[in-house]
Amino acid sequence: MLRSFIKSARAARRPVLASLALMGLGAFSPALTGAAQAQEVNVYSYRQTFLMEPLFKAFEQESGIKINFLYASKGLLERARAEGMLSPVDVFLTSDFGRLIDAKTMGLTQALQDTQIEANLPAQYRDPDGHWFGLTRRARVIFASKDRVDPADVQTYEDLTKPEFKGQICIRSGLHSYNIGLFAAMIASQGAETTEAWLQGLKGNLARRPQGNDRAQVKAIKEGECSLAIGNTYYMGKMLNNPEQVAWAESVNMIFPNQDDRGTHVNVSGMALAKHAPNREQAIAFMRFLLSPKAQAIYSSENYEYPVNPAVEPSELLTSWGAFKAEKLDLADMAAQRAAASKMVEKLRFNN
Repeated sequence: MLRSFIKSARAARRPVLASLALMGLGAFSPALTGAAQAQEVNVYSYRQTFLMEPLFKAFEQESGIKINFLYASKGLLERARAEGMLSPVDVFLTSDFGRLIDAKTMGLTQALQDTQIEANLPAQYRDPDGHWFGLTRRARVIFASKDRVDPADVQTYEDLTKPEFKGQICIRSGLHSYNIGLFAAMIASQGAETTEAWLQGLKGNLARRPQGNDRAQVKAIKEGECSLAIGNTYYMGKMLNNPEQVAWAESVNMIFPNQDDRGTHVNVSGMALAKHAPNREQAIAFMRFLLSPKAQAIYSSENYEYPVNPAVEPSELLTSWGAFKAEKLDLADMAAQRAAASKMVEKLRFNN
């Protein structure tokens, strides 16, 4: 289906986007249905629209360059691959580094060496070859019931395998990219044998089959289904600012694990310059903006994520959670262990 579509689109020499809506991956802004414009940037994003709109508006006001935006929870990389050289996409935005790795592996990105971007982003949060760049940090922490767990008893990821926590832990799918990132980081820093033993112990302490998202785990703690969970920090901010979920957030302590040794696991949202970006210079201007102090502050205050730009302080809410020590692993080193982490989850039948 995709091959025949691309063939016909090329033969007709018409914009690909006019027909791509038939693929069922979501509708574009009307401005994206025509040829690329000199003062526009076309974005394919795995980050939801409401999260990115404040940043798009700020960039448009500052630069005069229009952002055209397509969000989908899946399929955007496959879409860009099908579009090939005719793809209108300039920039990919992702919610974790896993899809950044996938985009590079699929040949959908181009290398970018830019002194302004590199000055605002530590080397550990970008691809050594310049194919992708981190935008925000999110720590993967432990949520512990205030009523049933003494924080002193669970200060490391390893503590989650203690016998006294049998039947008390909730977690989302072991194959979700957030957990694969954590497991891959452990393989990179602790070795495969140690990580497999830990993962087996974690499975043995689960209260239920892995399910739901990170917030669902905190809800389960509030409702007494479990006492401990693993989740990303920014979900705490989301829950505290949602009237229906404040009680969930207030029922738990948020613990940054492994502060006395390797540090807490950190993942990133990120961006990449598309291989065939029709608006390359405008796209680079947009990417520079997303790492600027102004944009990083918006990310922190609006989306409850930690800045990657070391010159930018976290928002007041994030600062109230306290400073923490993050692991020092390069994302590229974690990425190299993602396949091993997935195989390990399958081998242990972690989700069953």
